[in-house]
Amino acid sequence: MNQFVLQHGKSAELRLFPYMLELGMKKNGAILPNTFLTTATEGIRIYYIIEGKFEWRIDHQPYFFYPGDVALILPGKPFGSDNGTLEIGSFAWIHLDIQKQDNGYILPGKWSGLSESEGAAIGRMLSLNSSPVLSRFSEAGKILKCIQTELFAHEIGYQTRINHQVDELLIKMIRHMSRQVRPGRDFPKAFLRLEEVLRQNLSHQWTVDEMAALVGLGTTLFTERVKSYSGFSPINYLINIRISEAIKLLKRPDISVTDIALDTGFYSSQHFATTFKKLTGHRPSEFRKHHLRNE
Repeated sequence: MNQFVLQHGKSAELRLFPYMLELGMKKNGAILPNTFLTTATEGIRIYYIIEGKFEWRIDHQPYFFYPGDVALILPGKPFGSDNGTLEIGSFAWIHLDIQKQDNGYILPGKWSGLSESEGAAIGRMLSLNSSPVLSRFSEAGKILKCIQTELFAHEIGYQTRINHQVDELLIKMIRHMSRQVRPGRDFPKAFLRLEEVLRQNLSHQWTVDEMAALVGLGTTLFTERVKSYSGFSPINYLINIRISEAIKLLKRPDISVTDIALDTGFYSSQHFATTFKKLTGHRPSEFRKHHLRNE
């Protein structure tokens, strides 16, 4: 099953798991504006990035997420993306009904097999965690995949197995946090600097060799790293940046579509319109008209 969203109270699959508010997996093949709006909910939300690069805001702060990363959103924290735009890529997530206690910490519910002291310790560490980014946490993806498989297979013992897997996810998260003092990923830092340089001069016709030189890597290794961390080839990664910047500019009625096309590095307004529609499903003029109408 490539895509699904299960919600407690609406999906029969979650009937035996009242603490599991939502479980899903989404594969997004186009840039979708106004589809990932900022919300704040009870419980904790855990998102695992399968492919692509996502820029999300958690508690009003921007963070970048790459394949293998996990976004951890605590109860009541606003979460979404700028302008509600969802980038190309895929991710899985789970939303657990873990409530805040009177002392301000969160605590797993009666469904958990953790001892009272272990549950309290995990809840305390989750509450005090300073970063919502758990980098290179591929174990979370494996656990979410296992939960999905058990949930749809309905083999004997699946309820117990799923409860254990959720406990395992919480335990693995805390252990990962304790080892992760700081991301320590030099290339993503260079990645952010690269993106900053590209955005400052998008009208330039960047080549892969030029982009690789900006981060001090050979073309082959640079291409492999970009693919590994973003899920895209360098050129498609650049195109996504161009479209992302174009979306921001289209919301300004004082700039013509032709100027936006040239300023963001497209050869012509036609080239821009074709690429924009391919990635968003709308022509630039249609997107602008829709945005202005909804303001």
